[in-house]
Amino acid sequence: MGGADQPPAPGTEPAAEAGFLTLPNVITFARLCAVPAAVWLMLQHRLDLAFWVFVAAGVSDGIDGWMARAWNLRSRLGAILDPIADKALLVSVYVTLAAIGVLPDWLAILVVFRDLLIVGGVVVLYVLGQPPAIQPILLSKANTLLQITLAAGALLVAGYGLSAGALLDLLVALVAASTLASGAAYVWRAVRGVR
Repeated sequence: MGGADQPPAPGTEPAAEAGFLTLPNVITFARLCAVPAAVWLMLQHRLDLAFWVFVAAGVSDGIDGWMARAWNLRSRLGAILDPIADKALLVSVYVTLAAIGVLPDWLAILVVFRDLLIVGGVVVLYVLGQPPAIQPILLSKANTLLQITLAAGALLVAGYGLSAGALLDLLVALVAASTLASGAAYVWRAVRGVR
């Protein structure tokens, strides 16, 4: 998930502000509202339904991003709301799956800590008067893709009583490694930028 209202590519003209109430923003807000529904379903051990809520949220992320770009409906609200909705869903799914014993608790802590570290670093740099140029790096995009794959896979396997063998264990290891690596990369970039 991610990237509905990304800034335009370098060298292209920025799109005009689309306004507050656009269809992509409504879809993004609906995705944000899906977070408590997904958490409740997981706590009720209806991981089968939570899987479909998660999939629908992922599809909606692609749709609102496409609409924002194709229909020239980019907005400041969308640029802020989209990553918040994505992170709220991913973090909530990881924490809840760890709480009910589907994913390792240490992995959920690692995922949450990385995000808090990045957000906290951005806030500190703003306070210091050195606002960072926030641009997702390739490693971070790979990490997000792995996190989404693991969350969906864990919901699918646990929700439908499937057997994944060592596949989920491999995904857990890959998510842990990419989370650590991407977190370290962001810290390194921030430290270099402050010098």
